[in-house]
Amino acid sequence: PLTSGPIAVFLAIEQGPRFAQLAADGSLQGTAAQAAFAAAYACLARDRPWTKCLLGASLSFVASGFLLRFLGLPTIALVVVACAALAAAAWTIGSPAAEAGPAEAPKWDLPLRMIVATALVLSITSIATVLGPTLSGLAATFPVFAAVLSVFAHRHEGAPAAQGVLRGLVLGLFGFVGFFTTVSLLVTRITLPSVFAAALVVDVLISVAAYPVVRRR
Repeated sequence: PLTSGPIAVFLAIEQGPRFAQLAADGSLQGTAAQAAFAAAYACLARDRPWTKCLLGASLSFVASGFLLRFLGLPTIALVVVACAALAAAAWTIGSPAAEAGPAEAPKWDLPLRMIVATALVLSITSIATVLGPTLSGLAATFPVFAAVLSVFAHRHEGAPAAQGVLRGLVLGLFGFVGFFTTVSLLVTRITLPSVFAAALVVDVLISVAAYPVVRRR
């Protein structure tokens, strides 16, 4: 959670633990929305240009995120929905038809991602009181890095490369679920450093456990 993690920290400091707890639930909603983003982009990439893929994926993110926000599910239900959405997205994307080789990124790629991520953190934390906790957490999960990487891979290596990026995103998001579940359950009970340290440990442990499975597949 390179963007949503710092946002969660700042929201907890500026708005308080209860606000951060509700924002974490919003980020769990956003996890399912990211799954919808990945599945939509991967499906559209089979016969559509990257512009239409990005638009369709972004609309899928917004629609699914607002649907879950409307339902107002409790934390445990959100965890189940998020994991089910990720599993469905992984199945929908499947294994790429071809293994793409590494592409040389342009010089502006990394600075652009840094600027966009920083702008997202500053904008959401600045208007958090207007958005409210749940919508702040949801907005923080928009897959900025994955969108940039998917478009770059799609343009230079074709649809299979973009699908590979998105499959990696989906598999990595199981650790993301662990991170924000930990934040939601602990942020009102223990100190903030302890909360986010525990959340990072959970995220890393899930990712480490998943890595051998991913490599075998």
